[in-house]
Amino acid sequence: MSQPSTHLVLIPAYNPGRLLEETVRGARANWPVVWVVADGSNDGSHEALGRLALPGVRIIEQARNGGKGSAVLAGARAALAEGYTHALVMDADGQHPANRIADFMAASAAEPTAVVCGLPTFGPEAPRVRLYGRKLSVGLVHLETSGRGAADPLFGFRVYPLAPLVRVLESTRGARRYDFDPEVAVRLAWAGIPARNREAACVYVDREQGGVSHFRYLRDNYRMITMHTRLLWDLLFGRGTVVSE
Repeated sequence: MSQPSTHLVLIPAYNPGRLLEETVRGARANWPVVWVVADGSNDGSHEALGRLALPGVRIIEQARNGGKGSAVLAGARAALAEGYTHALVMDADGQHPANRIADFMAASAAEPTAVVCGLPTFGPEAPRVRLYGRKLSVGLVHLETSGRGAADPLFGFRVYPLAPLVRVLESTRGARRYDFDPEVAVRLAWAGIPARNREAACVYVDREQGGVSHFRYLRDNYRMITMHTRLLWDLLFGRGTVVSE
């Protein structure tokens, strides 16, 4: 394992159910430092995880649910305060490949100024409607970044340099919920942070296997529309421009 003193795994979690323990165990098997940000969870999952007292695992509790971006920001600030420089962010629901953690961390250590972005490969269980629906957002982000950002801005398996991540999150009121992954991809590209894309498997876990989704079709698609409207407005009026590497 390379660079454990500077890199950690950060898992934002809101009522993830029984898959949280499995996700954390998988991450811990591939990296020595794993932090979970319990984002206003009330399903008992992080309390059950805490009772296991797994070595290298820390739980940060937020009293109220603020969304994925809010949880990542809280974890990133805490990590910076303790001397960490990078975090691999992965979801708590079992979709992201723990066996790729060390590879992504090594890529980050080799180019610490870059964000290492997962480029998802989907299995046959992936809902077709979700795959078709993401194409619009992918195309808009490529437009907003002139193709320099994450190849798939909706896939959240990424290693971030923490200081630039905190700066871009503090520069906007957005990127706090489902808009986190695409908006930070755009704003990091605008800030001149290079994106390096690496393939990673994405697994859709159904309810019978413990899968939990907090996505609400109308609410969260509206949030994505308003996000892209803001970004395109900034781009149109010169407040967002891609900085060449």
